[in-house]
Formats: sequence, structure tokens, C-alpha cells
Amino acid sequence: MKTKIALIAAGLSATLASPAAAQDAAPCELHIWPAERMTSVTTGLLGGGLLDAALHSGTDANNKASLATALDSPSQLDALKSLDLATLIALKPGTVVVTHDTALERKTMNKVKTRRSDSTAACYSELIVADVLYQKAAIYGRSLKTLFMIRDFGADQKIDFEYKAWGGNGLKLFPPKEGEDAIAALDELNGVFKLNFEEYANNARSAMSRRKPAK
Repeated sequence: MKTKIALIAAGLSATLASPAAAQDAAPCELHIWPAERMTSVTTGLLGGGLLDAALHSGTDANNKASLATALDSPSQLDALKSLDLATLIALKPGTVVVTHDTALERKTMNKVKTRRSDSTAACYSELIVADVLYQKAAIYGRSLKTLFMIRDFGADQKIDFEYKAWGGNGLKLFPPKEGEDAIAALDELNGVFKLNFEEYANNARSAMSRRKPAK
């Protein structure tokens, strides 16, 4: 009789413990969203301002269209998935990467403090591409800058860690001039986009290492 009671008690304990155990065993999730906003800013010797913007409005419109072609939502997601995200942003082993094709509205980026997906995973984080910016300055030359944001949540809707910063690197081929290889110029954007994330991720890891443990 005692043996039977012990077995029942053991089974009950296992049943009571199983939800927590299952939760612990569930993989972490990283959800990724591409950028909606593409921007091109060209400044000449005037150094910016309304007149400079008017003078380069046509050029910037063409550059913006090229950005949207080379770095559309699928291209951004493919570029990020091709990188070693587990190492770059110190993901926990077995983290499942979930991509979202539709970009988040830029104006809600900082306002919404809850999870941007319906996931209820206890271990959950987000990587959001906020802005993609092409910039040409008379003195500093051409570059591509990208604004990224990582948000790490606990088992609830509370943000435990957030890091938003730019990554930026120079361009040599984009935008192509007449007669130059347009495909190579667009490919360069994709490669520099990856470099921008790697730069951002290095800084993000440093910020993560300085995190204070949750109480």
C-alpha cells in the first residue's frame, strides 16, 4: 500500500512539475522585422538646408528607389539570416529565428513597449531594422547607415533589455553612374548592410555584458 501511495505521489509531483519543465525546455525565439523607411540624403558644398535638399531632390528620389529595390523586406531578412546571429548577438543555444515579412510602422517603433508578435514564449527577443539611410556628403563621401534595435523580454510583456544604435560603412559603387555596373552597386548595398549589422552587434554585445542581473 505504501509503495502504491509513493508511486501516486511521485506521479502527481511529476505532473505538477511538467508545465515548468516544459517551459524551460521550450526553445527561445528571436523575431525579426525589416525596415519600412528608406532615406537618401545628399549634401553639397552648401552643407544641407532647404536649398541643398531642393537641388538634390531628384538624385535622392532615384537613390531611394534603388535602396528599396536592393534592400526590400525579403533582402533584408535574407541578409540577416545569412549571418551567424547566435554568435553576433549572443543568442541562447537552440534559439528559433522567426521572420516577419511586413515591416513595422516606423512611427510606432518607440511607442509600443509590448511584444510586437503574438508569441507567448517565455524566452523571447526582437530584432527590428528601423531605418536604412544612404548619405552622400561633399567632404565625407558616400555611406550606408542602418538603425537597428534589439529588445529582450522576460516571460511577460516587460522589456528587460533594449539597445538601439546605428551601424554605418562607406560605399564605393553605389549609386552607379551611367555606364557602370548597376548590379554590382546594388550587391554592394547588401554587403554593407551586413557589415552595418555586425558593427551594431559588436556594440550590442558590449551593452549586454554590462546588463545588471534581474532581481
